[in-house]
Amino acid sequence: MLDSLTVGRRIRQLRSDKGMTLDALGTAVGRAASQVSVVENGKRELKLGDMQRFATALDVTVEQLLNAEPPSRRAALEIALERIQRGQLYASLGLPPVPARKTLSDEAIETILGLHHELERMHGERIATPEEARRANTELRAQMRKRNNYFAELETTAQKLLEAVGHLGGPLSQRVASDLASHLGFTLHYVADLPGSTRSITDLANGRIYVPRAQSPDADPRTVLLQALASHVLGHEEPTGYGDFLRQRVETNYLAGALLIPEHTAVEFLQRAKSQRELSVEDLRDAFSVNYETAAHRFTNLATQHLGIPVHFLKVHETGSVVKAYENDDVVFPTDALGSVEGQIVCRYWSARQVFDAEDRFSPYHQYTDKPTGTYWCTSRIQTTSRGHFSISVGTPFADARWFRGRDTDTRFASTCPDPTCCRQPSTGLSRKWQSKSWPSARLNSSLLAAMPTGSFPGVDSTEVFEFLERHDPEHEITRKSQS
Repeated sequence: MLDSLTVGRRIRQLRSDKGMTLDALGTAVGRAASQVSVVENGKRELKLGDMQRFATALDVTVEQLLNAEPPSRRAALEIALERIQRGQLYASLGLPPVPARKTLSDEAIETILGLHHELERMHGERIATPEEARRANTELRAQMRKRNNYFAELETTAQKLLEAVGHLGGPLSQRVASDLASHLGFTLHYVADLPGSTRSITDLANGRIYVPRAQSPDADPRTVLLQALASHVLGHEEPTGYGDFLRQRVETNYLAGALLIPEHTAVEFLQRAKSQRELSVEDLRDAFSVNYETAAHRFTNLATQHLGIPVHFLKVHETGSVVKAYENDDVVFPTDALGSVEGQIVCRYWSARQVFDAEDRFSPYHQYTDKPTGTYWCTSRIQTTSRGHFSISVGTPFADARWFRGRDTDTRFASTCPDPTCCRQPSTGLSRKWQSKSWPSARLNSSLLAAMPTGSFPGVDSTEVFEFLERHDPEHEITRKSQS
């Protein structure tokens, strides 16, 4: 994007270097000196024709004028000062503008920038509440729905990476995942002292990726590595807020999934299954040697884009609360006043809840549910982890159930949620009997009352991370070897 501030400062620098006055440059480009001053102050964006005239008058190319790097350190400071003064935070302070005159020293500008940065940090901490997180999550889910949970640019990136290491299809082995790390310039290091708040740590200075030596029984070691590589490939920087953090996480998980289940071979597999009316998340899981949740996520990425099937996805804790959710098939999830789904309780008659009562947990669970927006077919599985039991569900409208294995199920329930009389309000008889004769002790998660953790990466202890990197710094390893 055209940065009018940087372009303006570059024009001013070039004019000064040539000893030109504002009047002289204005005459050369057919503009009044006052108009040239507006351009140099970054208050007007130049059209291509104007850009070419300025380039000719200053004896440079248009590409040189568009260079994103400020022309000097002083110019960089002045640009930063101007930007913060145009921001909402500075405007809310009610302070007069600070002109970047020659008499204003570099140190003074740096002090102003430092104070503003600290104000931004403090302001960010105050607003980083669970409410802000829920708003960001709601907005992100809407964006994912708009694009059918399909990211073409990430699919292309995954394909290029796999081609670079010669992966032609089929399950992605641990060896190929390691080859990807080597291709991207990283070495793998399995350690026993990885901080508990992290899944992996990437040392960008020394080209190292640290992963835990002892993997959790419910974790896929390939996924941990691929997510670390994905963040590097996508050029992620420290998130500026919770919304940025969530977006990065979605992109990272998506790219890792696209590497584990490549688009081309997966689409061929799914299209063949659809033609036979045998679509199954279990088959996708088995074909690419991934866990059920990864297969279900990947199915939502590809189902609408390539199969023309609208779907919804739910990950629900055994208590009934939603952990993750996605839909583009008009199913109505439970939401709070802010439109957030996460943490809400799913209707007890939905497949995501009923599967917990199924006696057979080895076979996939299928169910039709009559809901206010129509009838939906769903398939669900129980996933047991170190954090408890979760149901993973994929559903689709009745009309599209014909493409799936399990469509012949006779299990059917009716749900009128969000009507509270569906399953949230006890019967009149029970209420009369127990309303004033019971006192449950709620298990309150203290995090509900706390602000988001301090730092760029929510939940991560930066001190632990930096101390870990210091322990494993290659320079220290060389020193220790020389001493021994």
